[in-house]
Amino acid sequence: MTTYKIIGLMSGTSLDGLDLAYCHIWEKNGVWEFDIKETKSVKYSSKMLNTLKDAITLSAEKLIELHNTYGTYLGEQTSIFINENKLEVDYIASHGHTTHHRPEMGLTFQVGSGQHLANATGIKVIADFRTNDLALGGQGAPLVPIGDRMFFNEYEYCLNLGGISNVSFEVKDKRIAYDIGLANMILNYITRKVELEYDEDGKLARSGKINTKMLAQLNNLKYYLLTHPKSIGYEWFLAEVVPIVEDTDDTIENLLHTGIHHICDKVAQQINLNFKHNKQQLLVTGGGALNSFLIETLQQKLGDTTKVVVPEKIIIEFKEALVFALMGVLRVAQLTNVLSSVTGAKKDSSSGVLFIPN
Repeated sequence: MTTYKIIGLMSGTSLDGLDLAYCHIWEKNGVWEFDIKETKSVKYSSKMLNTLKDAITLSAEKLIELHNTYGTYLGEQTSIFINENKLEVDYIASHGHTTHHRPEMGLTFQVGSGQHLANATGIKVIADFRTNDLALGGQGAPLVPIGDRMFFNEYEYCLNLGGISNVSFEVKDKRIAYDIGLANMILNYITRKVELEYDEDGKLARSGKINTKMLAQLNNLKYYLLTHPKSIGYEWFLAEVVPIVEDTDDTIENLLHTGIHHICDKVAQQINLNFKHNKQQLLVTGGGALNSFLIETLQQKLGDTTKVVVPEKIIIEFKEALVFALMGVLRVAQLTNVLSSVTGAKKDSSSGVLFIPN
């Protein structure tokens, strides 16, 4: 039995930092298992945060420059993590940070050069997990559902509340998944107006009231009428959501309260559309799972038929890093790690590019 010792790296659209998870992953009797051995979250400096947030506006030259320098940064942070914990590492699997995602144009881009990361650490790297799926006609997203199927299949639904909300579930032995819509992206955008990174535990939102006009505008966004497979990126948020927030003259508390009701309306709508049975369970991970007002609101909207399950904190915060570690292992083993039933591609694939250090 081979045990892969691998570090998964993840930087999400909520821009709350870089997640590193050192995992042991192995297959036993046809079932893949994992043990998260060490974790670390690296908070971005204000300069790095703004650089990544504004990367969509960069020229091609500056974007490639960022791709390379961010790859070196990932390597430096990973090396610190390895040295701090004296880790034995076979591979690094890196998602990078998505700066552009326009699947309708066959385009996605994650900064964080795998070669620069490999050179900075001296360890083999698997990166660029999305491009191959787009080349096969898929959305290149979401990718985490392979982990939902292999590691968390005791739950009827897996919901990630990162910058974007996405859901994953089985239908007739096929994994279905897609971006539902907004999550922390809108909440963090609002809190940054008052120089807060986020609304801790949803305290500000809890004290607010619904702005009915804003809620109606958000709920009526055209994206929600699309059928899956579908996914969204920061471009959509800037074009469709930011103008609604900016045109709403209200308190921060009310904006946040309205944002949470919108997020929960759309999640509950999708779970109810795909209803399986009474006492079904919805596993919630990502930063939004730590927002107790959001979780309470979601449970209220789902009612008694669906139980919202918030797991231990290490899974909430590092599930995506874990899954990219798994995707790296599957790529090394030349096994499927991207599901066409999720992305709409012509076929399943084993995606990711292997970079050898020099």
